[in-house]
Amino acid sequence: MVNDPIADFLTRIRNACLLRKQSVRAPLSKASRRLAQILKERGFIKSYEIDTSGSYSELILQLKYDNKNRCVIEGLRRISKPGHRVYCGADSLPKVRAGMGVAVISASRCMLEQEGGMITDAQARKLGVGGEVICEVW
Repeated sequence: MVNDPIADFLTRIRNACLLRKQSVRAPLSKASRRLAQILKERGFIKSYEIDTSGSYSELILQLKYDNKNRCVIEGLRRISKPGHRVYCGADSLPKVRAGMGVAVISASRCMLEQEGGMITDAQARKLGVGGEVICEVW
């Protein structure tokens, strides 16, 4: 049993990048699916797919590498944790690596609009909403 499935998801990606794996598997949840969708939209991963053939569903991410065989994802950091939640207003959302990275925000207003209720920092600024800062990817 994993206490923090988002941290587990990010750690699996980080470890796979360090080992230069082409793909990584993670347990499927609404949060992991939405995070994978955001990573694909922002160009951090090639693609993702859902595997339901086993006893439980898994998410398979195809990692992306540059021409020097370096992972496109340079770093991942969990910000808000189960023991210490971090919230930001619309005016104080973080900018990751001067806009080159992405901060993932969980906003209550977006729960109805987006599956998983997660949006990027740029989308949150555009909507003028704040929320819980889930993680940063650069």
